[in-house]
Amino acid sequence: MSTATPVADNTGAPSRLVTLPFIAVTASMLLFFLYVGTAMVAIPRFVEFELGGGEIGIGLSIAAFAVAAIAVRPYIGRLSDQYGRRSLMTLGALITAVAGVFAGFSPNLTVFLALRLLTGVGEAAIFVAAATLIADLSPEGRRAEGASYLSIAVYTGIGIGPVIGEWILAGDRYRLLFAVSSLFALAAAAVSRVVPQRVDRRAPRTDGKAPLFHRAAIAPGLVLMCTLAAFSAYGAFIPDHARSVGLTGAGGLFLVYSLTSVVLRLLAARLPDVLGAHPMVTIALVFMTAGMLLLAVVPSIWALWTSAVLLGVAMAFNYPPLMAAVIDAVPESERASAVGSFTAFFEIGSVAGGLLLGTLAEFFGKRSGFGGAAAIAVGGLVMLWTALPRRPIQRPLAR
Repeated sequence: MSTATPVADNTGAPSRLVTLPFIAVTASMLLFFLYVGTAMVAIPRFVEFELGGGEIGIGLSIAAFAVAAIAVRPYIGRLSDQYGRRSLMTLGALITAVAGVFAGFSPNLTVFLALRLLTGVGEAAIFVAAATLIADLSPEGRRAEGASYLSIAVYTGIGIGPVIGEWILAGDRYRLLFAVSSLFALAAAAVSRVVPQRVDRRAPRTDGKAPLFHRAAIAPGLVLMCTLAAFSAYGAFIPDHARSVGLTGAGGLFLVYSLTSVVLRLLAARLPDVLGAHPMVTIALVFMTAGMLLLAVVPSIWALWTSAVLLGVAMAFNYPPLMAAVIDAVPESERASAVGSFTAFFEIGSVAGGLLLGTLAEFFGKRSGFGGAAAIAVGGLVMLWTALPRRPIQRPLAR
């Protein structure tokens, strides 16, 4: 089977980043995360008001998705090696589309949770396969840049999706919303088929199998986990905290945070490859610590807006360099395994942070949750400099 890339130099390595296959993968992910963002606005209300699940039911729906995604991500790497990245992208999007349609017809919470488990499996499949394929298509020394562009598609989908979802939902049109959102996942499956077979890499045959959970992903994954665990406090507490300080809502804060992150990932996409993971992730975690401390100690409107910018910077410079560090540390035959292992820390961090900081906020107030998030970010900074091997990269910005 061919492992050729669309544009290659005489060594067989890709020489261009933005190619038609690269665009097809990112477009598929944009459509998929439009599904995620659109469905996001309905799930808590559907569970609480239609299924009678209450706050516990909402928590279980989040946990079911996360547990399924964590459990299957290491296996997704092996499957994408065996059947190709493109096939896993298509399968993941189709699983999600089917689960999404039936979610609106759930007669009770148990059925809905089972469908959320399927959704977690589908999301894990398309994300791991797409992230690995982007790494396959990215030239050496530009893999963080490739990850940055892919993440822009993810952020854009999650940012626009809720606006579409609120318009479709219009109060209680849950079945319509779940059906329409599933069309985005179906479209993602269709676009994934545009990726040509000749770039749909499979791992070269080796005598042994790639490890199920790759050691190279552990240190970068733990740093990622700390960042996402700290950031979980923002999504959980900022809506109520913003109102208590004097804003009418938190929508503007999320918009500023998202725009800051997307613009920086677009304009500074090359920096992680040039400077390496340690400087870039240090910037991310320092800004995360500062933003969370500001929220914890200064209950004022200006602190809300400033922290939104600080956290936007933090999230812009976190994932891409860590992903590149994982990819650069493993041979191609173990790439999918490493990506699957690394991306499992997305859900691990979110769940761990939600449980820990939620408990802290329950007993000591939301501002203590922000303080706890700052402490976790500092822990991530310590882990970055003590556990992650240093691989300084010094490459010119010129393309």
